[in-house]
Amino acid sequence: MLPSTIDETISWLREADYLADRGLATSIYLALQLKRPLFLEGEAGVGKTETAKVLARRLGRELIRLQCFDGMDQSSAVYEWNYQRQMLAIRLAEAAGRGGDEARLNRQIFSEDYLLERPILRALAPRNGAMPVLLIDELDRADEPFEAYLMEVLSDFQVTIPELGTIKAPEPPIVILTSNRTREIHDAIKRRCYYYWVDYPEPARELDIVRRKVPEAPARLAGEVVSFVQEVRKLDLFKLPGVSETLDWVQALARLDKLFLDPEAIATTLGILLKYQDDLVRVRGAEAERILQTARTAAAPAPG
Repeated sequence: MLPSTIDETISWLREADYLADRGLATSIYLALQLKRPLFLEGEAGVGKTETAKVLARRLGRELIRLQCFDGMDQSSAVYEWNYQRQMLAIRLAEAAGRGGDEARLNRQIFSEDYLLERPILRALAPRNGAMPVLLIDELDRADEPFEAYLMEVLSDFQVTIPELGTIKAPEPPIVILTSNRTREIHDAIKRRCYYYWVDYPEPARELDIVRRKVPEAPARLAGEVVSFVQEVRKLDLFKLPGVSETLDWVQALARLDKLFLDPEAIATTLGILLKYQDDLVRVRGAEAERILQTARTAAAPAPG
């Protein structure tokens, strides 16, 4: 069942170890209740994709993921015909002496039996008795012609196949679109969706996420790592670390039996947190030690 209030949505997500702020929880609640697509934009690694995964798990629905890429077209996103089977059917018909009946042959090979469903078409039909969760991930990686095609899907939840006609969903699926904002998405797409910018979490919420996702990490280590990452995000870097990088780093340090952050641990594992050489050079050495001292102060428990 869908959550009936915003507070229930927050608790509902928290039970799945997804700690959404009230703004995101409100957007999710409204998207579920009013059956509107939800467009989540923000830096990589802040939990946009995880939102769709959590919704699918909590609702017990199938997650259908469309990973966008440059040059994506209908054949990879919506449907295509099984050309190999069609050619085989044509040859068998010719061998049986039925190749002359072109009308009948066309009806046969351009039927649903020869249709290969891709994510968008699959999401227009119920799965196990319920409409699925459709994740259109990293839409900013696709090009503008695909965005134009996507407008029909988001407006009417239908696709048109010339050989079969229009296929319309009996009810809207749950649709989550994400973008890392490497380019601007057309306003017409955003108008069809509820929009929310997913920002980096504040320190307390990020620490709560770490404790839930990496419970084996020592408390001091978790606190110092979160404080260190929060300080790193204040720097002018090519790619700031997201929550996913924070979790990876804490998990790696815990596996190395680290009880707290130290300069050696930072020097040998910083590549887990930062993914670009220029950023590594910027942070290593004296800068890392400065950030560590600030992080230790911020993570230290209050007196008494």
